[in-house]
Amino acid sequence: MKKARNLYSSLSILINGILMGTANKIPGVSGGLVAIAIGFYEELVFSLKKIDRKALQFLFSGKLARFYNHINGQFLILILLGIVISYFSTSKLLDFLLERYEIYVWSLFFGLVIGTVYHLKKKIDSWSRENMIILFFGIIIGVGISIMNPASENDNLIFVFICGIISVSGMILPGLSGSFILILMGNYVLLLVDSVNALYDSIFEMINGDYSFIDNIDRINKLKIISVFAAGSMTGLIVLSNILSFFLKKYDQLCYSIILGFIIGSLGVIWPWKNDIVESGKIERYIPELNQETFIGILFILIGIFSVVILSQYEKSKN
Repeated sequence: MKKARNLYSSLSILINGILMGTANKIPGVSGGLVAIAIGFYEELVFSLKKIDRKALQFLFSGKLARFYNHINGQFLILILLGIVISYFSTSKLLDFLLERYEIYVWSLFFGLVIGTVYHLKKKIDSWSRENMIILFFGIIIGVGISIMNPASENDNLIFVFICGIISVSGMILPGLSGSFILILMGNYVLLLVDSVNALYDSIFEMINGDYSFIDNIDRINKLKIISVFAAGSMTGLIVLSNILSFFLKKYDQLCYSIILGFIIGSLGVIWPWKNDIVESGKIERYIPELNQETFIGILFILIGIFSVVILSQYEKSKN
Protein backbone atom coordinates (compact mmCIF):
# COMPACT_ATOMS: atom_id res chain seq x y z
CA MET A 1 0.00 0.00 0.00
CA LYS A 2 2.89 2.33 0.82
CA LYS A 3 4.47 1.68 -2.58
CA ALA A 4 1.15 2.50 -4.26
CA ARG A 5 0.97 5.79 -2.38
CA ASN A 6 4.56 6.60 -3.29
CA LEU A 7 3.86 5.82 -6.93
CA TYR A 8 0.74 7.98 -6.88
CA SER A 9 2.64 10.83 -5.19
CA SER A 10 5.49 10.61 -7.73
CA LEU A 11 3.07 10.58 -10.66
CA SER A 12 1.24 13.57 -9.18
CA ILE A 13 4.50 15.55 -8.87
CA LEU A 14 5.47 14.64 -12.44
CA ILE A 15 2.09 15.84 -13.76
CA ASN A 16 2.53 19.07 -11.76
CA GLY A 17 5.86 19.59 -13.52
CA ILE A 18 4.28 18.96 -16.92
CA LEU A 19 1.54 21.51 -16.19
CA MET A 20 4.09 24.01 -14.92
CA GLY A 21 6.32 23.58 -17.98
CA THR A 22 3.35 23.91 -20.31
CA ALA A 23 2.27 27.15 -18.64
CA ASN A 24 5.83 28.52 -18.75
CA LYS A 25 5.82 28.40 -22.54
CA ILE A 26 2.63 30.46 -22.89
CA PRO A 27 3.22 34.23 -23.11
CA GLY A 28 1.28 35.86 -20.29
CA VAL A 29 0.98 32.73 -18.13
CA SER A 30 3.35 31.96 -15.26
CA GLY A 31 4.52 28.50 -14.21
CA GLY A 32 4.63 29.80 -10.64
CA LEU A 33 0.93 30.58 -11.00
CA VAL A 34 0.29 26.88 -11.64
CA ALA A 35 2.43 25.98 -8.63
CA ILE A 36 0.31 28.22 -6.38
CA ALA A 37 -2.99 27.04 -7.89
CA ILE A 38 -2.13 23.36 -7.44
CA GLY A 39 -0.46 23.87 -4.06
CA PHE A 40 3.25 23.03 -4.39
CA TYR A 41 4.70 26.54 -4.70
CA GLU A 42 6.34 26.79 -1.28
CA GLU A 43 7.84 23.30 -1.51
CA LEU A 44 9.30 24.24 -4.90
CA VAL A 45 10.89 27.46 -3.61
CA PHE A 46 12.34 25.91 -0.45
CA SER A 47 13.60 22.83 -2.34
CA LEU A 48 15.44 25.01 -4.86
CA LYS A 49 16.91 26.99 -1.96
CA LYS A 50 18.52 23.76 -0.76
CA ILE A 51 20.85 23.81 -3.78
CA ASP A 52 23.44 25.65 -1.71
CA ARG A 53 27.10 25.39 -0.66
CA LYS A 54 26.36 22.40 1.56
CA ALA A 55 24.64 20.59 -1.32
CA LEU A 56 27.63 21.25 -3.59
CA GLN A 57 29.98 19.89 -0.91
CA PHE A 58 27.96 16.66 -0.83
CA LEU A 59 27.96 16.51 -4.62
CA PHE A 60 31.67 17.09 -5.22
CA SER A 61 32.71 14.79 -2.35
CA GLY A 62 30.74 11.93 -3.93
CA LYS A 63 28.08 11.78 -1.20
CA LEU A 64 25.28 11.54 -3.74
CA ALA A 65 22.68 10.07 -1.39
CA ARG A 66 23.14 12.92 1.08
CA PHE A 67 23.05 15.44 -1.79
CA TYR A 68 19.82 13.86 -3.08
CA ASN A 69 18.13 13.96 0.34
CA HIS A 70 19.40 17.46 1.14
CA ILE A 71 17.84 19.06 -1.95
CA ASN A 72 14.57 17.08 -1.77
CA GLY A 73 15.83 15.25 -4.85
CA GLN A 74 12.76 13.17 -5.70
CA PHE A 75 10.53 16.24 -5.82
CA LEU A 76 12.92 18.43 -7.84
CA ILE A 77 13.87 15.69 -10.32
CA LEU A 78 10.22 14.85 -11.02
CA ILE A 79 9.27 18.53 -11.39
CA LEU A 80 12.18 19.19 -13.77
CA LEU A 81 11.46 15.97 -15.68
CA GLY A 82 7.85 17.07 -16.06
CA ILE A 83 8.97 20.47 -17.38
CA VAL A 84 11.26 18.80 -19.94
CA ILE A 85 8.50 16.38 -21.00
CA SER A 86 6.09 19.29 -21.45
CA TYR A 87 8.41 21.02 -23.91
CA PHE A 88 8.37 17.99 -26.19
CA SER A 89 4.78 16.87 -25.70
CA THR A 90 2.05 19.00 -24.13
CA SER A 91 3.55 22.24 -25.42
CA LYS A 92 3.16 20.82 -28.96
CA LEU A 93 -0.47 20.01 -28.15
CA LEU A 94 -0.92 23.46 -26.68
CA ASP A 95 0.48 25.06 -29.83
CA PHE A 96 -2.15 23.10 -31.80
CA LEU A 97 -4.97 24.14 -29.45
CA LEU A 98 -3.88 27.80 -29.51
CA GLU A 99 -3.93 27.70 -33.29
CA ARG A 100 -7.40 26.10 -33.51
CA TYR A 101 -9.14 27.24 -30.31
CA GLU A 102 -7.17 30.31 -29.20
CA ILE A 103 -9.98 32.15 -27.40
CA TYR A 104 -11.05 29.06 -25.46
CA VAL A 105 -7.48 28.32 -24.29
CA TRP A 106 -6.94 31.91 -23.16
CA SER A 107 -10.37 31.92 -21.50
CA LEU A 108 -9.44 28.84 -19.47
CA PHE A 109 -6.18 30.45 -18.34
CA PHE A 110 -7.95 33.73 -17.58
CA GLY A 111 -10.30 31.81 -15.30
CA LEU A 112 -7.38 29.98 -13.67
CA VAL A 113 -5.72 33.31 -12.89
CA ILE A 114 -8.92 34.74 -11.36
CA GLY A 115 -9.28 31.57 -9.29
CA THR A 116 -5.66 31.88 -8.16
CA VAL A 117 -6.32 35.46 -7.01
CA TYR A 118 -9.11 34.05 -4.81
CA HIS A 119 -6.84 31.26 -3.55
CA LEU A 120 -3.87 33.53 -2.79
CA LYS A 121 -6.02 36.23 -1.15
CA LYS A 122 -6.83 33.76 1.63
CA LYS A 123 -3.13 33.50 2.52
CA ILE A 124 -3.05 37.16 3.50
CA ASP A 125 -4.17 37.41 7.13
CA SER A 126 -4.88 41.13 7.27
CA TRP A 127 -5.00 44.04 4.85
CA SER A 128 -2.64 46.38 6.66
CA ARG A 129 -1.44 49.60 5.08
CA GLU A 130 1.91 47.97 4.26
CA ASN A 131 0.22 45.03 2.54
CA MET A 132 -2.00 47.37 0.50
CA ILE A 133 0.98 49.48 -0.62
CA ILE A 134 2.95 46.38 -1.66
CA LEU A 135 -0.12 44.96 -3.45
CA PHE A 136 -0.55 48.21 -5.39
CA PHE A 137 3.17 48.24 -6.22
CA GLY A 138 2.90 44.68 -7.58
CA ILE A 139 -0.09 45.64 -9.73
CA ILE A 140 1.84 48.60 -11.19
CA ILE A 141 4.80 46.35 -12.08
CA GLY A 142 2.50 43.75 -13.66
CA VAL A 143 0.63 46.35 -15.72
CA GLY A 144 3.86 48.15 -16.62
CA ILE A 145 5.43 44.99 -18.02
CA SER A 146 2.28 44.21 -20.02
CA ILE A 147 2.39 47.54 -21.93
CA MET A 148 6.12 47.58 -22.74
CA ASN A 149 7.25 47.36 -26.37
CA PRO A 150 9.43 44.39 -27.40
CA ALA A 151 13.11 44.63 -28.34
CA SER A 152 14.78 43.04 -31.37
CA GLU A 153 16.17 39.48 -31.41
CA ASN A 154 19.70 39.16 -30.00
CA ASP A 155 21.72 35.90 -30.07
CA ASN A 156 24.72 37.24 -28.14
CA LEU A 157 25.52 34.48 -25.62
CA ILE A 158 25.91 36.87 -22.68
CA PHE A 159 22.51 38.36 -23.45
CA VAL A 160 21.06 34.84 -23.86
CA PHE A 161 22.42 33.93 -20.39
CA ILE A 162 20.77 37.04 -18.94
CA CYS A 163 17.52 36.06 -20.72
CA GLY A 164 17.70 32.72 -18.94
CA ILE A 165 18.11 34.36 -15.53
CA ILE A 166 15.28 36.85 -16.07
CA SER A 167 12.82 34.59 -17.89
CA VAL A 168 12.87 31.97 -15.15
CA SER A 169 11.26 34.54 -12.86
CA GLY A 170 7.92 33.18 -14.08
CA MET A 171 8.58 29.96 -12.16
CA ILE A 172 9.50 31.82 -8.98
CA LEU A 173 7.30 34.92 -9.15
CA PRO A 174 3.71 34.02 -10.08
CA GLY A 175 2.13 36.64 -12.31
CA LEU A 176 5.36 37.52 -14.08
CA SER A 177 5.34 35.44 -17.25
CA GLY A 178 8.84 34.32 -18.28
CA SER A 179 7.67 33.77 -21.86
CA PHE A 180 6.17 37.24 -22.08
CA ILE A 181 9.38 38.74 -20.68
CA LEU A 182 11.29 36.91 -23.44
CA ILE A 183 8.97 38.54 -26.00
CA LEU A 184 9.80 41.94 -24.53
CA MET A 185 13.52 41.07 -24.69
CA GLY A 186 13.04 40.04 -28.33
CA ASN A 187 14.16 36.43 -27.89
CA TYR A 188 10.98 34.37 -27.43
CA VAL A 189 11.07 32.75 -30.89
CA LEU A 190 14.84 32.23 -30.79
CA LEU A 191 14.91 30.58 -27.35
CA LEU A 192 11.56 28.82 -26.93
CA VAL A 193 10.79 27.92 -30.54
CA ASP A 194 13.83 27.74 -32.82
CA SER A 195 16.36 26.49 -30.25
CA VAL A 196 13.94 24.01 -28.64
CA ASN A 197 13.07 22.63 -32.09
CA ALA A 198 16.80 22.36 -32.90
CA LEU A 199 17.35 20.36 -29.71
CA TYR A 200 14.34 18.16 -30.41
CA ASP A 201 15.47 17.45 -33.99
CA SER A 202 19.02 16.70 -32.85
CA ILE A 203 17.91 14.24 -30.19
CA PHE A 204 15.56 12.51 -32.63
CA GLU A 205 18.32 12.24 -35.26
CA MET A 206 20.84 10.86 -32.75
CA ILE A 207 18.35 8.20 -31.66
CA ASN A 208 18.16 7.16 -35.32
CA GLY A 209 21.96 7.10 -35.62
CA ASP A 210 22.16 10.26 -37.72
CA TYR A 211 24.89 12.68 -36.57
CA SER A 212 25.04 14.78 -39.74
CA PHE A 213 23.71 17.82 -37.85
CA ILE A 214 27.22 18.25 -36.42
CA ASP A 215 28.19 19.84 -39.74
CA ASN A 216 25.19 22.16 -39.68
CA ILE A 217 26.54 25.49 -38.41
CA ASP A 218 23.09 26.96 -37.75
CA ARG A 219 21.98 23.86 -35.79
CA ILE A 220 25.14 23.85 -33.67
CA ASN A 221 24.68 27.55 -32.98
CA LYS A 222 21.09 26.94 -31.85
CA LEU A 223 22.25 24.10 -29.56
CA LYS A 224 24.89 26.38 -28.10
CA ILE A 225 22.26 29.05 -27.52
CA ILE A 226 19.83 26.72 -25.73
CA SER A 227 22.68 25.36 -23.55
CA VAL A 228 23.63 28.87 -22.43
CA PHE A 229 19.95 29.72 -21.92
CA ALA A 230 19.52 26.61 -19.76
CA ALA A 231 22.58 27.55 -17.70
CA GLY A 232 21.18 31.04 -17.16
CA SER A 233 17.79 29.61 -16.20
CA MET A 234 19.35 27.28 -13.62
CA THR A 235 21.40 30.15 -12.19
CA GLY A 236 18.27 32.29 -11.97
CA LEU A 237 16.29 29.52 -10.31
CA ILE A 238 18.87 29.03 -7.56
CA VAL A 239 19.50 32.74 -6.93
CA LEU A 240 15.86 33.84 -7.04
CA SER A 241 14.65 30.91 -4.92
CA ASN A 242 17.20 31.77 -2.21
CA ILE A 243 16.10 35.41 -2.20
CA LEU A 244 12.39 34.56 -2.21
CA SER A 245 12.64 31.82 0.43
CA PHE A 246 14.32 34.32 2.75
CA PHE A 247 11.48 36.81 2.29
CA LEU A 248 8.81 34.10 2.57
CA LYS A 249 10.20 33.13 5.96
CA LYS A 250 10.67 36.66 7.25
CA TYR A 251 7.93 38.63 5.49
CA ASP A 252 5.43 36.10 4.13
CA GLN A 253 2.48 38.53 4.17
CA LEU A 254 4.34 41.16 2.15
CA CYS A 255 5.54 38.44 -0.28
CA TYR A 256 2.04 37.15 -0.86
CA SER A 257 0.78 40.73 -1.27
CA ILE A 258 3.26 41.62 -4.03
CA ILE A 259 2.74 38.24 -5.75
CA LEU A 260 -1.01 38.87 -5.67
CA GLY A 261 -0.32 42.27 -7.22
CA PHE A 262 1.79 40.71 -9.98
CA ILE A 263 -1.02 38.28 -10.77
CA ILE A 264 -3.73 40.97 -10.85
CA GLY A 265 -1.50 43.15 -13.02
CA SER A 266 -0.98 40.29 -15.48
CA LEU A 267 -4.72 39.82 -16.14
CA GLY A 268 -4.55 42.24 -19.06
CA VAL A 269 -1.96 40.06 -20.80
CA ILE A 270 -4.16 36.97 -20.45
CA TRP A 271 -7.43 38.66 -21.55
CA PRO A 272 -8.83 36.13 -24.06
CA TRP A 273 -10.03 38.58 -26.70
CA LYS A 274 -6.84 40.06 -28.14
CA ASN A 275 -4.48 39.80 -31.10
CA ASP A 276 -1.52 37.40 -31.40
CA ILE A 277 1.08 38.74 -28.94
CA VAL A 278 3.78 36.36 -30.18
CA GLU A 279 3.67 37.78 -33.69
CA SER A 280 3.24 41.46 -32.87
CA GLY A 281 4.78 41.72 -29.43
CA LYS A 282 1.91 44.08 -28.56
CA ILE A 283 -1.54 43.46 -27.17
CA GLU A 284 -4.64 44.92 -28.80
CA ARG A 285 -7.58 43.95 -26.63
CA TYR A 286 -11.21 44.19 -27.68
CA ILE A 287 -14.64 43.58 -26.19
CA PRO A 288 -16.19 40.52 -27.88
CA GLU A 289 -19.58 40.40 -29.53
CA LEU A 290 -22.25 38.36 -27.79
CA ASN A 291 -22.25 35.19 -29.86
CA GLN A 292 -21.79 31.43 -29.38
CA GLU A 293 -17.99 31.67 -29.33
CA THR A 294 -18.09 34.33 -26.60
CA PHE A 295 -20.46 32.31 -24.43
CA ILE A 296 -18.25 29.22 -24.77
CA GLY A 297 -15.27 31.40 -23.82
CA ILE A 298 -17.10 32.59 -20.70
CA LEU A 299 -17.89 28.95 -19.86
CA PHE A 300 -14.17 28.13 -20.01
CA ILE A 301 -13.43 31.11 -17.75
CA LEU A 302 -15.86 29.68 -15.18
CA ILE A 303 -14.30 26.22 -15.54
CA GLY A 304 -10.89 27.76 -14.83
CA ILE A 305 -12.15 29.61 -11.75
CA PHE A 306 -13.92 26.63 -10.25
CA SER A 307 -10.97 24.31 -10.98
CA VAL A 308 -8.70 26.42 -8.74
CA VAL A 309 -11.40 26.84 -6.09
CA ILE A 310 -11.91 23.06 -5.93
CA LEU A 311 -8.13 22.48 -5.75
CA SER A 312 -7.93 25.11 -3.01
CA GLN A 313 -10.63 23.38 -0.98
CA TYR A 314 -8.92 20.00 -1.51
CA GLU A 315 -5.59 21.40 -0.30
CA LYS A 316 -7.31 22.92 2.74
CA SER A 317 -8.96 19.58 3.61
CA LYS A 318 -5.54 17.84 3.61
CA ASN A 319 -4.04 20.32 6.10
